[in-house]
Amino acid sequence: MRLTFHALAITCVLVSGISSAQAESGLVTLRTGDDARGWEGVGRLEIADKGFCTATLIAPDLVLTAAHCLFERDSDVRVAPERLEFRAGWRNGRAGAYRSVRRAVPHPSYVNDGTGAEASRWDLALVELSQPIRSSEVHPFGVAGAVPVGAQVGVVSYARDRAEAPSLQDLCHVVATEAGVMVLSCDVDFGSSGAPVFQVIGGITQVVSVVSAKAELDGARVAVGMDLTEPLADLRALLEDSSFAAAPPGAVRVIRPGERIETGARFVSVGE
Repeated sequence: MRLTFHALAITCVLVSGISSAQAESGLVTLRTGDDARGWEGVGRLEIADKGFCTATLIAPDLVLTAAHCLFERDSDVRVAPERLEFRAGWRNGRAGAYRSVRRAVPHPSYVNDGTGAEASRWDLALVELSQPIRSSEVHPFGVAGAVPVGAQVGVVSYARDRAEAPSLQDLCHVVATEAGVMVLSCDVDFGSSGAPVFQVIGGITQVVSVVSAKAELDGARVAVGMDLTEPLADLRALLEDSSFAAAPPGAVRVIRPGERIETGARFVSVGE
């Protein structure tokens, strides 16, 4: 079987043995205030002269998104923080809160020209807002660790064809995991980079991954994210270190076109 990645910053094809029966759909657009209630902590991260990504408030002054959102396209040049703005709960031309950005840090092991699973594993970033969001309507989400294969999850995201209101898919599943990477039967598109993957744990909705890439599995759309446990801990430590911006990227193994990983999967470059 063939899983074709149209990674939102990387592009590849993965030959895999995952059943296509696990791919699902069912997006619901959150058009009204009632529809969007409880999801206001998800918003658009606006990137001047580039576009937007989806991002999630996980503390009054911290937003979680994908690392590749902080780089110029096909470049190792970072987007300057002053070009970023978080619009919490963006819907129909208005947001519940607007915040400029003080600092933004991608995971140091992320390589923006990486290809395949290794790039997605570290495709995570923390954005520190210029002022905390303290609102009766916009609340941060908690964060949880890895979830097992078969677990039910959901995604709230913006995308290029649904940019003015978020969409919710509350029934998709983790269909595979490997070395910190998760494949999800969730429907995402360009703009969904950084979208939160949720799981309801003990009645509480928590973020368990972030969308790094979109893909196709036997013609059905799926998504690729990461286990948050290690990369998020690294990012929190970096934010506590005022010198993080000068830290050199960590060593990573970039999977090149044609290279095979441990499962026998093979990545091949394709055009977006």
